[in-house]
This record gives sequence, C-alpha cells and structure tokens, in this order.
Amino acid sequence: MNKKALKTLEFDKIIDLLTARATSPMGQERCRKLLPSDSLGDIQTMQKQTADALSCLFKKGSISFGSVKNIYPIIRRLEIGSSLNSSELLQIASLLENTARVKAYGRRESDNEQADSLTVLFDSLEPLTPLSTEIRRCILSEEEISDDASPALKSIRRNIRGCSDRIHSQLSGMLTGSMRTYLQDAVITMRNGRYCIPVKAEYKNQVSGMIHDQSSTGSTIFVEPMAIVKLNNEIRELEISEAKEIDTILAALSARASGYTELLQYNLENMTELDFIFARGSLAMDMNATEPIFNTEGIVQLRKARHPLIDRKQVVPIDLTLGEEFDLLIITGPNTGGKTVSLKTVGLLTLMGQSGLHIPALDRSRLSLFTEVYADIGDEQSIEQSLSTFSSHMTNTVSFLEKADEHSLVLFDELGAGTDPTEGAALAIAILSFLHRQGIRTMATTHYSELKVYALSTPGVENASCEFDLETLRPTYRLLVGVPGKSNAFAISSKLGLPEYIIDEARQQISEQDESFEDMLTSLEQNRIALEREKEEVARYRQEAESLKKQLADKQERLDSQKEKILAKANEEARTVLQEAKDYADQTMRDFQKFGKSNVSVKEMEKKRSDLRGKLDKTRSKNTLKAEAKPKKQLKPGDLHIGDSVKVLSMNLKGTVSTKPDSKGFLFVQMGIIRSKIHISDLMLIDEPVITGGGFSKSSSGKIKMAKSSTVHTEINLLGKTVDEAIAELDKYLDDAYLAHLPSVRIVHGKGTGALRKGVQNYLRTQRIVEEFHQAAFGEGDAGVTIATFRKS
Repeated sequence: MNKKALKTLEFDKIIDLLTARATSPMGQERCRKLLPSDSLGDIQTMQKQTADALSCLFKKGSISFGSVKNIYPIIRRLEIGSSLNSSELLQIASLLENTARVKAYGRRESDNEQADSLTVLFDSLEPLTPLSTEIRRCILSEEEISDDASPALKSIRRNIRGCSDRIHSQLSGMLTGSMRTYLQDAVITMRNGRYCIPVKAEYKNQVSGMIHDQSSTGSTIFVEPMAIVKLNNEIRELEISEAKEIDTILAALSARASGYTELLQYNLENMTELDFIFARGSLAMDMNATEPIFNTEGIVQLRKARHPLIDRKQVVPIDLTLGEEFDLLIITGPNTGGKTVSLKTVGLLTLMGQSGLHIPALDRSRLSLFTEVYADIGDEQSIEQSLSTFSSHMTNTVSFLEKADEHSLVLFDELGAGTDPTEGAALAIAILSFLHRQGIRTMATTHYSELKVYALSTPGVENASCEFDLETLRPTYRLLVGVPGKSNAFAISSKLGLPEYIIDEARQQISEQDESFEDMLTSLEQNRIALEREKEEVARYRQEAESLKKQLADKQERLDSQKEKILAKANEEARTVLQEAKDYADQTMRDFQKFGKSNVSVKEMEKKRSDLRGKLDKTRSKNTLKAEAKPKKQLKPGDLHIGDSVKVLSMNLKGTVSTKPDSKGFLFVQMGIIRSKIHISDLMLIDEPVITGGGFSKSSSGKIKMAKSSTVHTEINLLGKTVDEAIAELDKYLDDAYLAHLPSVRIVHGKGTGALRKGVQNYLRTQRIVEEFHQAAFGEGDAGVTIATFRKS
C-alpha cells in the first residue's frame, strides 16, 4: 500500500489510537508497524482474532500484559552459556509471571466452551513456574540476594554480622572509655569499607591504628584502631567470599534458565502477539466497531459508517454502495457539506479493514480487497517545486492512471478544479471515463454540473450528494446515493443578504438549459424530501401499530393464563369441599347406624357430634381466614390514641398503642413484654376488653370498661431523676398499672453509676403487689431496664 495514501487518509492517527491501547513496549512496537495487507487469508485471520479478543473483553474484562520487555539479547546470552546478572534474571521472572497470569485469563471456563482463534496462543504459553519461583526466592531485588539463596551464603552473612557485632562492641568500649577525650565525636563510621573512629588531629599519635581519611578541614582524622584490624580483615575476606557465592548462585540460575531458551522466546513472541490482538479488540470496543465481510468482487457496502477520527456523538453516519450496480460514484453538493469526509471514510475504513481492524459501521457491512488505494485529497500546491493547485492535483492523477488497475480504489477530491471550469470539467469527464472503462472502483467529488449530466447519462456511473438545509443554511452531512446535488450558491447568497438584483443578473448569465437542469434538481430534491417524510411517518405508524398489537397479545395471554389458573384452583377447591362433605356424610351415617344397633352411651354420641362440629368449624375458619387477614378499613393516624387496643396482623398478636404515629406512619405497640415499632397499615383496632363485677362500679349489664388501661403505659422512664423523685413517681405508677390489670411493666432507669437501679430494685422488694422483677434481656435494655411482674389478683 503506497505511503502517500496512508498519510492522506490519516491512517497514522488510527495507528496512534491502536498503540495507546497496547500495554507493553513490545506490543506497542508491534502496533506501530501495522500496515494494510493484500492477502485475503491473512486479513480474515486477523479479523477473526480481533473479533475473538473483543468477545473476551466483553466476557472477562480488560487484561494487561505488563511491562513485557525485549529479552531477546538476554536469551542470546543464555544460548552461548553466559551468566546473567540479577536484573536480567528478574526480567525473565517478570515475563514468566505475566505469562502465567495471561494463561489463566485465557483458560476456558468449562470443557464444553468452544475453542476460538486465540485458544492456541493461550494454550501454548508456558509459565515455567518452578523457574520463576526459584528466581524470586533467590533474588529479592536488583541489588539484594536472599540469605536463603544457598546455605553457604547464609553462613557467610551470619559470620559477617558476628564480626560486625564484635567490632561495634570493642569500638563502643573505646568511645565510652579513656579514649573519649581524643575523639571528635562519639560515633563509629566507615572509611574504605573498614570501621573507624573520628580522632582529633592533635591526638592522632595518642590512638594507635591505621589512618584511612581526614576531614576537609583537617581537624578530624579517621583511624582504624589496631584492636579491630584483624576483625576488619576478617569482614573483608568474608565479603569477598560472599561475592563469589553470589556469582555461583547467579551462574546456577542462569544455567537452569538456559535449558528453556526456546520456550522463553516462544512466550515472548506469543505475549507480544496477544497484546497486539487485544489492542485491536480494545480499539474496536471503544469505537463500537464491527467485523466487515470481505469479498474479491470489488463490492463496497457500508451501513451507517462513521469516520473513526470524528467524535461519534457529532459525526453523521453514511450509507454507501460501490461496485455492484455502478463502479463510479460522483458526489456533488455545497462546500463543507461532507463530501470530503465521505471520501475519507470509505478510504480509511478500507485501510482499517485490510489491517485486521474492525470498522465503525453496522454489522454485515462489506469491504472489497484492494491491492492499492490511491487518494488525491486536499490542496498540495508546492512553491519549491513550482506546482500550483491544479498542477499538483494533475501530477497525482497522472501517477494514478499509470498504476491503477481493476484491483485498485481511486479517490478524487474536486477533480478538475483549479483551472478553467469548461476545460476542467472536460478533463474530469475524460479521466473518469478512462477509469470507468478499466473497471476501476472510483469515487470523485465535484461542483461541475457537466459531471452530474455525465453520471445521469452513463451506465455504471451514479450520482450522490450531501444534503443541505436551505432553511438553516447548514449541511446535514447525509450522503444521498442516486441524487445529484446542487451548489445552492444563489440560495445561500440570498440568505446571507446579497441583493436580489445582483442575484437576478447572475441568473441571466446562466444558459436556459443549465437553469432548467438546476430547476429539475430542485424539484427532485423537494419530491425526495416529501417522500422521505411520508415514509418516516408510515414507518412510525407501523411501529406504533406493531407495539399496540404486541401489548394486546401480551395482555390477552396474561388474562388467559390467569383465567386458567383461577378455574383450575376453583375446581380443585370445589372438589375438595365436595369430597370433605361426602366424607362427613358417610361418617355421620355410619355413626348413626352404629348407635342404633348397639347400646352406645349418650356421652360417646355427644363426643362424635362435637368432633364433627369441630371439623365443620375448621372448614369454616379456612374460608374466613382471608377476610380477617386485612382490616375492614385503612386506619388513619387520627384513629389511634395512646392506650388503644390493637391487633398486629403480621404477628397475629394483640397489644396496646404506646406512642402516636410519626410522619411516616410508624408507632410503638406494647405486646406483653415485647415493644415493637409497627406501621399503621399493619394494625387493626379491636374492642377494648371488659371485666365484670367485683369491686368496680358496674353498668346495668354488669360490665365495665377498663378506663385505666387507656391512660397507663406499660413503661415508665425515670432517667435524670434522683432516687427520691424516682421512688415517688414509681409508687403512683405501680398502683395505676396494677389497677389497670397490666401483667408486667418496664422501668427504665439507665445504667450510670447504678445508684438509681439499686434504689428502684430495693423499693420493688418491699411491694406486695410485685410477684418478681428481673433485669431486661440483651437487646431489650440490659442493665438499664428492670421488668416487674405483678401478682395475679
């Protein structure tokens, strides 16, 4: 593929987008070298790999191939038997660890999962886990070897530490002993790898030892005392032994790695290739691109294709065909209407498809395999080469005519422009006719009316135009194949304020034939717009009708299903009731026959009758259960008062209202010793309990309502009170609660210092009406609450 077309169509910007999605330096380098291919087999293989990578990204999420570095030089050194340093061995370990992670990512989730084009690449990766584990065990970082790398290294370092400790011990004694007055500072330092002490220059002869250095001012001499010279020598010898042992360890690791040079190289190549493939998949995901269908018949069919370098929220998709009914497409229309973008879209998508990249278009879009793409787009005038705009375009055109064949795609922008319009139009027609006769797929943009007529009158040549809205003076960027376009110069000039007399004079300069042709184009455009609007309206009505039809069908299906369920349930319940009635009747007949023939006691007959009545009551209760499950009417906050008796439907318990409903309808209900927060919709008012006779004033019916129960709470709060205040309030509260026949009460006194709790409990011990009291359970108040139970009256 010629480099000029790649640059003109901005293929290098697509490469930049692709490179940014590779995660390793070698993968990025692989992306930068990508070029369109002219081998159909290679293209289809790359497209399949891109599609499989895209599927992987959707299923498993993104993957990073890490910082896979180029270790080919390292592999070559291993092949000739060289020993590697710690940094090079760590690069091998990093590659193998990344290989293991990528292999795990590509592992199939089940044996039934179908293999794809990437399976071979994933399966052929060899993580060599023992080798990477051994390297990591021995080498902690580029500067540090582990003590456990070998027993000998561990022993050497232990001896070094022992010598260092003895040196520090001796030097510390000197620092704190009689030599303290000779020292500049009481510190131990290192000079030339040996332990020293800083001695004042005037006392250097008082300290026996070897002088290694002095300060910049000369006031301090760094002396190695004779007492530790031998120990320093031992450390130096041990350090030499340590370096030799490290070299031995690295040589052993290198020898072990040298047995896997082929696998290391294969892993590196596969990791690079997978990074390259997944970069293509990531680019396809970001562009919402699809796999094109390739052919060798020269057919291009793009469905809602978008230029990949324009924001997809702003770009207007185009539909375009070339090579089936016509092989030459002439695009006309006003400037900035989208003609050049359409040319670049076709050319760039062709290059992307032949590079194994998905294209930003709807699925089932088709591309043809072209061996070359020639593009003459933009103004390429050159002062250095004395080329005008026309000359530069014509130079490109001559080159295209010499090289293009039936397997080429040729793109012209403003063919024949830059010279006399009559001669330019004639040249353009002649050039396009030559390409058309050669069967070369060609697209050209122009303003010349002669080319519109040429397209209308020549078989295999088609007009296209970029739509322009005269009301807003803005292009819509829609490409309309089969419709010639207008430059709309008069209309645009009029909208922009050019006087009408000038426009009228301009019209007179146009021949009657040309004006008639332009009027015909205007009429065709108006008819097309009207037909499109009618078509859209019909399509909308059809869609609404289909939607309503579907809704009705779904509704009917639901009704039929519910009807069948209701009938089946009713039949089953009726069968059950009839069967139970038959069983009851049969049992009753048998019992009466039995009682008539034998001397059965009346007591036994009465027992049988009671059992039968119990069964009937049980059946009746089943039918009334649902009716009782919900209150007769929805309660309102104003219907409830503190002390009202209610039934909690969800718990099937009776209780007393402790608080008024809040803004959301929640209130507290006391159910025995349980105090729970309940919504008002879960409550049902019940009749207040009544008691008869015995020490109370009675109504004529002998019953009274428990008025106390409506004002006495099941809980008293004594928080913040002194013991005396609390006892006085508790005394009156216990009397009221006992008279209200409350079974038990909660006394909230808090934890604090425990004085109030102790005073309350001492008081409860003296009350004869209290049966017992105990601390509340965990979650009900713990030590901060005491529950007292009354004696039964």
